[in-house]
Amino acid sequence: MLVSIINRVVGNALATAGALLLLWWLYAIASGPEQLDYLKSWLDFYFMGYIVLIGLTWSFFQHLFGGIRHLVMDAGAGYELKSNKFWSTMTFLAAFTCTGLLWIYYFSSGLEL
Repeated sequence: MLVSIINRVVGNALATAGALLLLWWLYAIASGPEQLDYLKSWLDFYFMGYIVLIGLTWSFFQHLFGGIRHLVMDAGAGYELKSNKFWSTMTFLAAFTCTGLLWIYYFSSGLEL
């Protein structure tokens, strides 16, 4: 039950925060280099921007793996209590692992926002 609720919450977070960030980014691109630099400076501000981006990344992976779990359950598999608990735990583990691997790659590669 908790995984289903979290799947809905992160889906709403992605839709809201992701859309606002996308609109801000599109506005910054359309407005010129000054606005884009302002957006980049905000995202680098005391790592608060990174916290938001890492949170959105985790939300994306949690929603992805939760959706796959629901797809499998809709096909009729995984309703047994032991199996359901295992895959619920694996959903969180996979989301944290993929988020960590993605951001480790980002920070180690020297890419810029």
